[in-house]
Amino acid sequence: MDTDLNETGRMQARRFYQAYSHVPFDKIYTSTLKRTHQTVQAFIDQGIPWEQLPGLDELDWGNNEGQEPDSETMQDFYRVAEQWTEGAYDVAIPGGESALDVTTRQQEAVEYMLSKENEKNVLICMHGRALRILMCGLTGKELKEMDRFPHQNLSLYKLRYDGQRFEILEFNELAHLYE
Repeated sequence: MDTDLNETGRMQARRFYQAYSHVPFDKIYTSTLKRTHQTVQAFIDQGIPWEQLPGLDELDWGNNEGQEPDSETMQDFYRVAEQWTEGAYDVAIPGGESALDVTTRQQEAVEYMLSKENEKNVLICMHGRALRILMCGLTGKELKEMDRFPHQNLSLYKLRYDGQRFEILEFNELAHLYE
């Protein structure tokens, strides 16, 4: 769903900006969904170059997309998530994406970002389940370990890339939301 940020999201975006506005980002990458743009709009307004990549979009939940999380939709989610932890990465909610589908489009996005030699310090704003899948890909973990990467709205993972591999420097940092 391509929804706007709510008041809580706008407040969290302000706090994130206050905490990190001093960082000299070379580029901002977001998903194509407007709430990611709204989250980092203050950085964009500073004149930092910004680009949308579909590879950073949230997992497509298919038939459950946009549905209120009732017992049936949650049961579908838990069934799929459990199968992923068992290694069945090609399983998806009907009409949606599997973990492998997301991995494929994320690999393209990461290759694209890494090809930009002048972009050393990048801010990426994306979505929860897709972030968990991306963190597995960047750190070389199996997809069944995706839930080891917790997230809340506007949590921060800071990584360093040495040309060969990614290293996590900050893990699910949330202090900026409570200062």
